[in-house]
Amino acid sequence: MPESILPLSFYSDYDTRTLAEKLLGCELVHESPDGITSGIIVETEAYLSDDPACHAYNRRTTRTEPMYGVAGTSYVYLIYGMYECFNVVSNKEGIGEAVLIRALQPVQGIEIMKMRRQLIPGRSAEKLRTKPLKLSDLCKGPGNLARAMGIQRSVHNNTLLNTKPLYIKERAVQNLDVATSKRIGINVGVDLLYRFYIKDSIFVSKL
Repeated sequence: MPESILPLSFYSDYDTRTLAEKLLGCELVHESPDGITSGIIVETEAYLSDDPACHAYNRRTTRTEPMYGVAGTSYVYLIYGMYECFNVVSNKEGIGEAVLIRALQPVQGIEIMKMRRQLIPGRSAEKLRTKPLKLSDLCKGPGNLARAMGIQRSVHNNTLLNTKPLYIKERAVQNLDVATSKRIGINVGVDLLYRFYIKDSIFVSKL
């Protein structure tokens, strides 16, 4: 295994909030049949077991079962019936916590990302996009990120992130300027400062 791919020990070494910050600057990579796509993680959110916004809060279901796995497992879920969201399972096995990856700065496979984002998801049918997307918008927001990266719940849910085809590489730049805030798009646990992002990055979903 290449040294630059994060080992499972990296994910288990930190509590969930710390991991959410440590993942900033790391590179998410997907080696798919379409080609390689990757991006620098610029925005994350932490979800803890005692947090009412966490899927594993007070319940363990078939849907949330991956959250109880080994730290460094992927957890991919669907929202609004059409958007996939990619998460990294954290903390100790059996607890039920994860880090949502909210935005990337595209690095590799940008033309592939643009092709994937040409289709706009809909409840009844997909539509073709009429205007080209800016580079900064390709992986902005968890649903857009998963689509641009070709991450699918049917393929990538509950897989380990220390091996190909879907994995995360170690941070290339240290001493990032990190900001924290309340999380986005939730109705409970709204005052918790569990969102982390690279300050002043144009690739962050919301500054």
